[in-house]
Amino acid sequence: MPSSSPRSPDVLVLGGGIIGLSAAWRAARRGLTATVVDPDPGRGATHAAAGMLAPVSEVTYTEEPLLRLGLASLALWPAFAAELSADSGHNLDYRTDGTLDVAFGADDMAALDDLSVFLDKLGLPFDRLTGRECRRMEPMLAPSVRGGLLARGDAWVDPRRAAAALLAALDRHGVPVLRRRAAEVLPGEGVRLSGGDVLTASRTVIACGAWSGSLPGLPPGVAPPVRPVKGQIMRLRDPSRLLTHTVRGTVHGSSVYLVPRGDGEVVLGATQEEMGFDTRVTAGGLWELLRDARELVPGVTELEVADTVAGLRPGTPDNLPLIGPTAVPGLHMATGHHRGGVLLAPLTADLLFGDGDKGLALACSPRRFKEDA
Repeated sequence: MPSSSPRSPDVLVLGGGIIGLSAAWRAARRGLTATVVDPDPGRGATHAAAGMLAPVSEVTYTEEPLLRLGLASLALWPAFAAELSADSGHNLDYRTDGTLDVAFGADDMAALDDLSVFLDKLGLPFDRLTGRECRRMEPMLAPSVRGGLLARGDAWVDPRRAAAALLAALDRHGVPVLRRRAAEVLPGEGVRLSGGDVLTASRTVIACGAWSGSLPGLPPGVAPPVRPVKGQIMRLRDPSRLLTHTVRGTVHGSSVYLVPRGDGEVVLGATQEEMGFDTRVTAGGLWELLRDARELVPGVTELEVADTVAGLRPGTPDNLPLIGPTAVPGLHMATGHHRGGVLLAPLTADLLFGDGDKGLALACSPRRFKEDA
């Protein structure tokens, strides 16, 4: 007969990506006991992410609620990074130099003009730049760049370092990270682990990313409507330090970005593919990334390939995450962050514990889809 865990934490977090780890760390810093369950913490979408903290350059005109979420979380990142670095002793490679969004043709320039008007209306900081000014900032940009927009408030961080720091901080606070699989959610009670052990808790947080909706045991109407959105990225060794800012642009109708790391790497990404739970790295996906990146920074094709990886972003029908309590007492969601998991980690942790803007919490309510049905 399955045994029960001798310790029932206040907060049980299912999922060890940056969202789940941040939630457990926040719980520990509030004096609550916590436990994380994940067979391979930090190795899912977090491991594949580029780490752009870029709500301004990610904005579209139909996603203003998501922009508001991103801006609120971006404002939390300086304190979050400082506290996590101090708590863990790890360097997160957190940088605040902004994102340079560049344009090539007349259509691209018109799109940047429209974006400038929109950002100005929202009171967000940016600089419009000529092609010459863009190349003065980043000399390795292609000569065909005609202009750009510098989102001065954008930042970036290395998600792999952030995950390692969170794991170290949790260890320091005595938070167990069980490298087990959640076999079945026990609504209102906890979880049955692989092997049959039962772990109970007064609050269970589902933070399993793209897999959150397929966990056995979730009642009908409570399972979150998340789907996997595949993203392939490359990490390139860049001893010559081609770039000092995150650079992004639209090439062949697809968005491409290059994110420089403090350790001399450049992250190149990312594809967006509706391929189900497919984490294969494909020749076609890598070719598209290199083809588009070469249009931005021609010298990128001379760099050595350090790593290739595919991750699965958890998408939702309205592109907003699901954060907070469900209809089942004690069962909470922290999933559906799509491209913004790293950016939204501090805000998600706040909202889970009743902090932060109430309007933002309502926008992210896991119950919104059921209520609209």
